[in-house]
Amino acid sequence: MLVSMTGYGQAFVEKEQYRISVEMKSINHRFSEVTIRMPRQFLFLEDKLKKQVSQFVQRGKVDVFLTIEGDGLVERTLQVDWNLLGEFYRLHDEAQKKLSLNQQLSLEKLLLQPDVATIIQRENQSETLATEIISVTEKAAMELLKMRSKEGELLANDFVLRLNKVRSLTSEIATYAPLVVETYHQRLLKRIEEFLEGKVDVEESRILTEVAIFADKANIDEELTRLNSHTEQFLSIIESPKYGAVGRKLDFLVQEMNREINTIGSKSNDIHISRHVVELKAELEKIKEQVQNIE
Repeated sequence: MLVSMTGYGQAFVEKEQYRISVEMKSINHRFSEVTIRMPRQFLFLEDKLKKQVSQFVQRGKVDVFLTIEGDGLVERTLQVDWNLLGEFYRLHDEAQKKLSLNQQLSLEKLLLQPDVATIIQRENQSETLATEIISVTEKAAMELLKMRSKEGELLANDFVLRLNKVRSLTSEIATYAPLVVETYHQRLLKRIEEFLEGKVDVEESRILTEVAIFADKANIDEELTRLNSHTEQFLSIIESPKYGAVGRKLDFLVQEMNREINTIGSKSNDIHISRHVVELKAELEKIKEQVQNIE
């Protein structure tokens, strides 16, 4: 089963006090790289979330965006300096007696005195929120994998079409190959006869020796065999139901196929085979481009 390296996944959970949303985008990359953008108070979860995403992504660059909104993110508490509050009250009571004042001091006024009461804000790092974040991240990663798998399936279908074309072209080249040697034999014989204008008898054995040398140099049986082998290996990998990162294997096979095609082109001295080699290269170039997207 092929998996593309490009994809998108999203998931969220909405509760009365907060909403957690996770988005993931992945693109091509030589290795596996996960980057997470998240609120500062939850940075302690970063390593755990990276490992979680990596279970679904074996290769590719993944950007994760974690957004948390709502009132449940901050806890507010009132901190009172009771010693200072008592001192304010004692001074007020003492002033009342010494100055014969008759003014009541309310608790509200006391609490408004500098440094008596302070509102403390603490960022919520509760286990409940952490558990929800982990759960939503996993769901988004599953959606990402689903899209990457769907894209991989489309690429696999395209590969099959192109590899079948490669099969067909390779088969036609194999049909033409023996004719190349025979054509060379007849052409060589004709040229010799024209050159000597029939004045000198040419030994057939000498001609056959030259033809044999040419045939050995122009022999592409091994290249065709290896090209067929690489094609079948490629098809076997993309048709396998087993999930795994196979992009590098496919890239290697494409390089090997390209090498065999180039050798066939350099050895062949036939217009039909040359045309087929051009078509093979065109198909392989398209395959090579698409392989770069495979995990």
